[in-house]
Amino acid sequence: MVSLNEIRSTYLNFFERNGHRIVPSSPLVPRNDPTLMFTNSGMVQFKNCFTGVEKRDYTRATTAQKCVRAGGKHNDLDNVGYTARHHTFFEMMGNFSFGDYFKEGAINFAWELLTKDFDIPKDKLLVTVYHTDDEAADIWKKVTGFTDDRIIRIPTKDNFWQMGPTGPCGPCTEIFFDHGEHIAGGPPGSPDEDGDRFIEIWNNVFMQNEQFEDGSMRELDMQSIDTGMGLERIGALLQGKHDNYDTDLMRHLIEASAHATSTDPDGAGNVHHRVIADHLRSTSFLIADGVMPSNDGRGYVLRRILRRAARHAHMLGAKDPVMFKLVPALVREMGAAYPELGQAQALIEETLKLEETRFKVTLDRGLKLLDDELSGLPEGAALPGEAAFKLYDTYGFPLDLTQDALREKNLTVDVDGFDAAMAEQKAKARAAWAGSGEAADGKIWFELADKLGVTEFLGYDSEVAEGQITALVSDGAEVAESDATCMIVVNQTPFYGESGGQVGDTGVIETETGKARITDTKKVAGVFIHMAEVTEGKIARGQGARLVVDHARRSAIRANHSATHLLHEALRRALGDHVAQKGSLNAEDRLRFDFSHAKALSTEEMRQVEAEVNEFIRQNTAVDTRIMTPDDARALGAQALFGEKYGDEVRVVSMGKLAGSGKGTAGDVYSLELCGGTHVTRTGDIGAFVALGDSASSAGVRRFEALTGQAAIDYLKAQEAHLVEAAHVLKAAPADLADRVKALSDERKALANEVAQLRRELAMSGGATGGNEAEEINGIRVVAQFLTGVTGKDLPPLVDEYKAKLGSGAVLLVADAGGKAAVAAGVTEDLTARLSAVDMVRAAAGALGGKGGGGRPDMAQAGGADPSKSDEAIAAVKALIESK
Repeated sequence: MVSLNEIRSTYLNFFERNGHRIVPSSPLVPRNDPTLMFTNSGMVQFKNCFTGVEKRDYTRATTAQKCVRAGGKHNDLDNVGYTARHHTFFEMMGNFSFGDYFKEGAINFAWELLTKDFDIPKDKLLVTVYHTDDEAADIWKKVTGFTDDRIIRIPTKDNFWQMGPTGPCGPCTEIFFDHGEHIAGGPPGSPDEDGDRFIEIWNNVFMQNEQFEDGSMRELDMQSIDTGMGLERIGALLQGKHDNYDTDLMRHLIEASAHATSTDPDGAGNVHHRVIADHLRSTSFLIADGVMPSNDGRGYVLRRILRRAARHAHMLGAKDPVMFKLVPALVREMGAAYPELGQAQALIEETLKLEETRFKVTLDRGLKLLDDELSGLPEGAALPGEAAFKLYDTYGFPLDLTQDALREKNLTVDVDGFDAAMAEQKAKARAAWAGSGEAADGKIWFELADKLGVTEFLGYDSEVAEGQITALVSDGAEVAESDATCMIVVNQTPFYGESGGQVGDTGVIETETGKARITDTKKVAGVFIHMAEVTEGKIARGQGARLVVDHARRSAIRANHSATHLLHEALRRALGDHVAQKGSLNAEDRLRFDFSHAKALSTEEMRQVEAEVNEFIRQNTAVDTRIMTPDDARALGAQALFGEKYGDEVRVVSMGKLAGSGKGTAGDVYSLELCGGTHVTRTGDIGAFVALGDSASSAGVRRFEALTGQAAIDYLKAQEAHLVEAAHVLKAAPADLADRVKALSDERKALANEVAQLRRELAMSGGATGGNEAEEINGIRVVAQFLTGVTGKDLPPLVDEYKAKLGSGAVLLVADAGGKAAVAAGVTEDLTARLSAVDMVRAAAGALGGKGGGGRPDMAQAGGADPSKSDEAIAAVKALIESK
């Protein structure tokens, strides 16, 4: 099994062979960017090289960069150990070009390393590009031969990198590995892309633009490459694992933890060992780079990580400090690649031992604090959220641990108070690290949610409402008023914000001083964002507003959304209970439903589904909505719709009554779904349902498309009109059209075969430039001629006829195929050891302005751009034969 150390070396050596300078990892405390808490990517140390501020004596570099993400935007600390790919410490391997090679070079390097040096099967890979980056897509096609479905265009910032609000930026291309259909998840860009089936293993950033404060961009004078590949992730792949913690390096650290605590590495304490192994790396590397435990800044993050690891050791039953005992194992695993570990080993061990010893006292004090808080509470009262948060933040007690401790005493925690304290800390953290050097996606909306609270949605019951404008945003910043394009936030709205597959509403917002057309509605962090174009006057913050949803559009969307629910159940009944939603689109003009199923629907299955949906539309029963807990809803058998996030309460939408059923129980209901979208009042409001067909969305996922309401009727009318027109043209009754078309098709095939035969006979009888007599060249009888009146597909059978006529020899035929040249060559079996038809067509194609060509030694074909060069092509082939 290839080790992570070997993978790291293979990566660095590959790029060194290709002209890159191996540059040592920079420290975890950035030296060139004080706005970053820790180095979190490979490009940090080269930031000034990309901007042109710094010049080095190389233009190509490669690194294995140690990174820490445990604070600020990238804080997944509480997930570490519980998931397959979350880490506080990780290694990011990268290759960089500073004005040297660009897209084609970067893509070729990545493809060669992955498929040759790492021997990853090509059919397991797919790539994404930014949706407008045709250049990258074309390069991928040329390099890999991938079809369009394996070069996925992504229109979001997932595939567009920015160093910050201003500065270098550019599109990305990412490489994904497909772990197979047995793993849940869809390809990137699909609704279920967050699953574990398709895992990103490499990201290439094409740094080609510069972003300015006004939003404009220009091409950089020096276009550069910044790539990143997580060692742990590619290591898991190459070692046949689906969990980073199962790789050899992490496994050795987990076993060291198990040995130190005298516990089973794979037993009930497995998560604790994973946490310890991860945190051992981050704490040791931070100490080696000069960070020491403290109560603020980087030192506080280090202390919190260390104490979290120590708490997990305590939960394994360890009575004495454990972490410092594991440092030698870490140095054995990573000391060769990072010599600073060995150099600082004594300091690391001493610091870890001291801090873990102190934490033992802190842990006892935390438990005492919990007892003190409980002793002062009225009987049966909940533990205040502030106290639970203090235990979490200061002593390392997560909320669930506190809840477990209290459960034994039949007590609870004020979770709302805990969440409020957590939100306050997060707000302070966002403010403290606003200039992190990374694109702050959605940052302003989270800030507005903290400041203003979430938007109340009124659209289930109304399409018209009054509200107050609480914020206006333009160009990423709050403004007091606007007379142009802006984003409007109100305290309450009837406009639905895009989510759960349902598109956002459009309409109008009016105030005393202006009017705005709403072109779309989004939802971020509970804030509804109305995308507005001010068409009259001005819109100002603080104004009262009248909000009117586009009724006709909303009605069409509702019809499609409700039809999606009926469709879901109809598919389950027609195909089986394995059918589950994998994504949807409910727009005003159509619906799209992605579902789990391995093969295309048959014509009969499609008819059955369409008929069943229309049956329940005609039933015209009321669409009911109830509010209940998620557990109660699922207990009733409600299906959870893809893309929805459920809180303590959910909306359960039911429609349709089964034949012979009464009312009032879930068993009577045809469709029962958890859904936050808007729906029709009665199923009859959908009008009609027309299935357009199904197609493959991804492996194991089908996509069903349909129309409802007026769009369905218009479609059927159009189809009828086409049918009548076709019948008129063919002089047949509509009912006889299929038979008439079949007869014409058979007649056409017969005529085509007759024409082809006549062309061959004409060619064989001498209807060609140069005649059809054989000449002897270098002892080989050769027929070489230019044909008119034949097509490229006529050439192979003609070659066979000439070969049969010759008995022994070679044939070259060149034809004018619609302004392009077509070439075919043949060699009889007795001569193929001496002369190849492939060589003949390649020589001819070169003369005709083409290249390549292929086939077998006895038969080959090629093409060219200029059929007028046929004499040159024939001469080139004769010269080839003369040389044999």
